[in-house]
Amino acid sequence: MTPDRLARIHAACFRDAPRPWSADEIAGLLEGRGCFLLTRPDAFLIGRAIAGESELLTLAVAPGARRRGLGRALVAEFALRSAEMDADRAFLEVASDNAPAQALYLAQGWRQAGRRRDYYAPGVDALVMSLPLGHVKFG
Repeated sequence: MTPDRLARIHAACFRDAPRPWSADEIAGLLEGRGCFLLTRPDAFLIGRAIAGESELLTLAVAPGARRRGLGRALVAEFALRSAEMDADRAFLEVASDNAPAQALYLAQGWRQAGRRRDYYAPGVDALVMSLPLGHVKFG
């Protein structure tokens, strides 16, 4: 999937965000140490694993492709890839007003580890979530 396609999906998913990521920002991020891209048709996840920790940087499923298990599959693959890259724990941030994403993460074993007040916008906090990766099984 090209950075342009990734940026279009990201923009469709994060219209209310201060600004969706551009194709150049996505391409630059993917060149960074420990970064990886997981894709499905009309969906993608960008993660990073460094120094024993992993971070789910963004998950985007095009609005017309939702409710088909794509996000769930990408998050599960993210945990596996992170463990393969020697991460012991994974982290992510999710908007406090994004109940569907929170439900997805909670169903896969993620737990709230903190909160960043007004992170996304006034009144919209970032919930910091964590997942231990010791239970992740390979192949």
